Amino acid sequence: MGRFIRWLIVLFLPLAALSQQSTTAPQQNAAPATQNPPTQNPPSQNPPSQNNAPPQLQPRPAGPSLPPPSPTDRQITLDVQVADRSGIAVRGLQKQDFTLLDDKQAKNIVSFHAVDSAAGPTTDPPVEVVLVVDAVNASFQAVNYERNEIKKFLLANGGKLPLPVSLVVFTDAGAKIQDGSSRDGNALASLYDQYETGVRTINRSQGFYGAAERYDLSLKTLTQLIAYQTPRPGRKLMIWFSPGWPLLSGPNVQLTGKEQQSLFGSIVAASTGLRQARITLYSVDPLGLADAATVRISYYEDFLKGVASPSHTLPGDLGLQVLVVQSGGRVFNSSNDLSAEIAHCASDADSFYVLSFDPARADQANEYHSITVKINKSGITARTRTGYYAQP
Repeated sequence: MGRFIRWLIVLFLPLAALSQQSTTAPQQNAAPATQNPPTQNPPSQNPPSQNNAPPQLQPRPAGPSLPPPSPTDRQITLDVQVADRSGIAVRGLQKQDFTLLDDKQAKNIVSFHAVDSAAGPTTDPPVEVVLVVDAVNASFQAVNYERNEIKKFLLANGGKLPLPVSLVVFTDAGAKIQDGSSRDGNALASLYDQYETGVRTINRSQGFYGAAERYDLSLKTLTQLIAYQTPRPGRKLMIWFSPGWPLLSGPNVQLTGKEQQSLFGSIVAASTGLRQARITLYSVDPLGLADAATVRISYYEDFLKGVASPSHTLPGDLGLQVLVVQSGGRVFNSSNDLSAEIAHCASDADSFYVLSFDPARADQANEYHSITVKINKSGITARTRTGYYAQP
């Protein structure tokens, strides 16, 4: 167990340092444009939806590389999905239909607007769908099955995609990220065919330390994707095809105070990074019905409550499905029709509401605040981020 504890320190300290930057970096020292992850052209000149270059996958550095964020958020922006009891999106709501609670206290909604694809073009940047193929936490057979399902989604409607889509392939060797995005499903399917995921070298047969290595690689990849997406405009729907990385939590896993502090910093960094990049996470389990009857698929629910202090941290607080729910996304783990589940995720771009509010001034760094959005109409519910970390 000592080896595991030393590994935790190595993993969590870099991410905790990123969180510390968010509270200490001067606002005027924001990262210059040349330090942002590379894109083919500045977004204002070539938006993702208008990128006509053939899509390519590019390897990214293995280490965390988030640009230093500003010390505080002057306003917090929420992307809010609203649905009726049948799960059908509710359109046409107004600002007065919403109540926003910060730690159960009503907050003034500073700005409000609706995004509705049926209403025609808007000034908002197009929502981008990011497909993450996880060959580290899924078996070779599962990855092959999801390849066919992803291609089915890409090739529907003659390959004409309603939203710009980009592809990420995550293997033991690291992540390859497509520069830009494309609405050409045929080109994306062809690109996917050109890349062989191969048989992973890290698997469950390697026991606890194989699980720890998969956990490490997965969080590093998530950090890379946040860093890449942060400077890109607009909302991103990131669909991660995976049963999830190991939660590494249980009665035999105990952390020291120093390790809990480092882990807490990592939780703050992940939560803040996803929010500032406007990433909504979704998880699609390629095992589908084969996994549906197991206890494993619901274990993540034990970690959904926001972590308010280092003394309450566990590695499971950074589980994939935990981050999905906390970002306002959805967990899909009980169907073999993966292409339909992709479409369900992407449908969140058809209609949603964008709200902003002034965050509370914290008494101390990294003070957790829960967020609840309620609709003042019966039978209607809202789904959005579940919390944020306020700063002094």
